Amino acid sequence: MATIKEVIAKVCPKAYADDGGKPKALSSYKLTSQSDITQLEPIYFWILDFLQDAGNDVTKVTDNFAASPGSGQFQDFSQRQATMMAKASEYMGAINQVTKSILNLIYDLKEFEIRLEQYERAKDKDKKKKEEGMLALKQVWLDNVDLKRGRGSIHQMANEMGFTTLREAFLIANEQKDIENMASKDGGNVINESVKRILIPRLSEFLMWKDISEKELSKRFAIEKTYLKSQVETLKLYTKWARPYLKSIEELRMKGFDKSPELVAAFSTSMFELTLMAKKKQKAPPAPFDDYKMKRDYYAIYVVNLEYRGHVGQKVTQKGDYGFGFGGRVDMTFDCYALNSDELKLVEKELANADISDGLSVLQDNTAETMKQLEDDIKHFVYDDVMPEKKNKKEDTKKEDDTNPFTALVSLFTFNWAKKDDKKKEIAEPKDIPKDNDIEKIVRDKTKDSAKEFLFAVYDVYKKAHGMASSPDKFES
Repeated sequence: MATIKEVIAKVCPKAYADDGGKPKALSSYKLTSQSDITQLEPIYFWILDFLQDAGNDVTKVTDNFAASPGSGQFQDFSQRQATMMAKASEYMGAINQVTKSILNLIYDLKEFEIRLEQYERAKDKDKKKKEEGMLALKQVWLDNVDLKRGRGSIHQMANEMGFTTLREAFLIANEQKDIENMASKDGGNVINESVKRILIPRLSEFLMWKDISEKELSKRFAIEKTYLKSQVETLKLYTKWARPYLKSIEELRMKGFDKSPELVAAFSTSMFELTLMAKKKQKAPPAPFDDYKMKRDYYAIYVVNLEYRGHVGQKVTQKGDYGFGFGGRVDMTFDCYALNSDELKLVEKELANADISDGLSVLQDNTAETMKQLEDDIKHFVYDDVMPEKKNKKEDTKKEDDTNPFTALVSLFTFNWAKKDDKKKEIAEPKDIPKDNDIEKIVRDKTKDSAKEFLFAVYDVYKKAHGMASSPDKFES
């Protein structure tokens, strides 16, 4: 994973990268503190509070930690992670079962909708559409109902018993008078009396089946649609429950120090890396350009990186007995930059993309494509008014809590994604960023000066607040 310094150097290579591509800052300070009582928390919160009290918008960019297998902290983290993994696995198993149920319900509802459409066509005033619907229903009846008679079915009698006109006559006739007409002289004696005697009860049975099956199918369609809505709400509930566990598991995953020589398995060592990014908007351009309307804002950016290596040891307490003492070393780095809003958005986008682990990224990519295919079906059957009776009016009103569960399912594996603004042209690469005009160059220079000044103030005040010697000239001489 790229560091924030590397990302800024990638977005602004001319300003914040040297000839070899190595990141550099406008101004940079380093400070190391080591003691048997040094801990990271007081240092972290002192810097965080100082930045926020000065009006900066502060975000945490990096939060890595690792503990040697021989330390008690490793065991503590492992136990917490195992507990959350078990709970997350339980929820994910339930999500898989509900998802399978939803897939089966959608498949059934599509079949029912197609069948109900044929019933509607069979009642249409248009003769052509009515004929299409009746032929489709007759084919279903022949294949699924009448075929169960065996040798007495219309298919078998037409193929094996010489009733060659039986099937065609059944498909043509829609009423009893149609059969009478085909058997009469005026109708050309298309069928004989034997075929007529077979067709009359079969057609009557088909018409009765058509009415009853339509009612039963409509009931089942409504019931399964209601059940699908219930399953969708259940899936949304499970995804809400599972997300905190999956996110916490990822946050408790030890990372960032895999090959560090300071992390020895048998030692009781803990290592942390924290990076804060603070930004503050530059005020209006200096005189005489203070009336100029800026097209984009400029920000002073401050990056504070803390690397901690701690250990647990025994110490004598005031009572004379032994207790555990925590100590270690903290390496602090203070850097500052000056970026415009376009550059800052691209930096934040790069950081958001890099914030997803490889495992979650693969899972999210595979899941997103599958879930996207079902979004329209879910909306169609659950949130739209889908009934056998066709309605020409479309309602534009949205229902409350109209969140697609599969979108929520995908969000389980994505953290801190930056939303795209379709109205504005998206800046995808550094070359897409427009260059500064003359006034913007002045504003950027002013931003650089204020960034350098405040960065030294953070460094200087921290040292003085902790009893360290400082320099009055910002180390410029």
